[in-house]
Amino acid sequence: MVKKTTKVFNLQAKAVGKMTLPPVFNTPLRPDVIKRAVLALQSRRFQPQGRDPMAGKRTSAESRGVDLGISRVPRIKGPGGRAAFAPGTVGGRLAFPPTSKKKIIKRIPKKEKRLALRSAIAATASKEAVASRGHLAEDVPEIPTVVTEDLEALRKTKEVEETLIKLGVLSDIYRVRESRKIRAGKGKYRGRKIKQAVGPLIVVAENKGISEAARNIPGVDIVTVEDLNVETLAPGTHAGRLTIWTESAIKKLNEIHGEGETA
Repeated sequence: MVKKTTKVFNLQAKAVGKMTLPPVFNTPLRPDVIKRAVLALQSRRFQPQGRDPMAGKRTSAESRGVDLGISRVPRIKGPGGRAAFAPGTVGGRLAFPPTSKKKIIKRIPKKEKRLALRSAIAATASKEAVASRGHLAEDVPEIPTVVTEDLEALRKTKEVEETLIKLGVLSDIYRVRESRKIRAGKGKYRGRKIKQAVGPLIVVAENKGISEAARNIPGVDIVTVEDLNVETLAPGTHAGRLTIWTESAIKKLNEIHGEGETA
């Protein structure tokens, strides 16, 4: 197994050393497993919903029988004679309405979930995977980008922006800004008015202030190593998110996923 090495950059985007990447970065790319894991994760956020079991059945409707020159569907008593109760008739009930008992949570084996996470981590070190996701990473000095742990202690948005500019991520942030648009339909009234692309991800070992400093930069997400999941690394089931790792995060990743998955 070939061990991958990468340069370590400071906040001025100057190489200050080298480090060996953990074996987890040698995991083969498995888009099929990643997709299953992301869908399983998303299914847990669905809210069960169904109809009242008695919906459409609270009626006095019954058929008037034959030889009347009208269809034999159940009809409401009284003048008018509108049809009711029977499925497939105008004004009737639903035949098979949604039920709250339906199983909507998808489950996958633990080993498969672990493989998906490791494969998604390895995809962040692939230039082809990052480019295929649509990220603009031509100016990024190296993929994966590893920065000294000074990045974790930044407390001002301006400082984070300056660092990202020096690391060559500015073009990808502009891509996110230009992609912002107002959602069509009723979703705009339900807390999701704006749609935008996904930008860079910053993985840290410990949040020392950068999370608050970077939260107003469009498309940029901050996550600790312990909180890494497949959906964060592969939004929309597509692996290869442009990711910036801190040096301490890589070391901690080696402790958590030291063995890796090589087959």
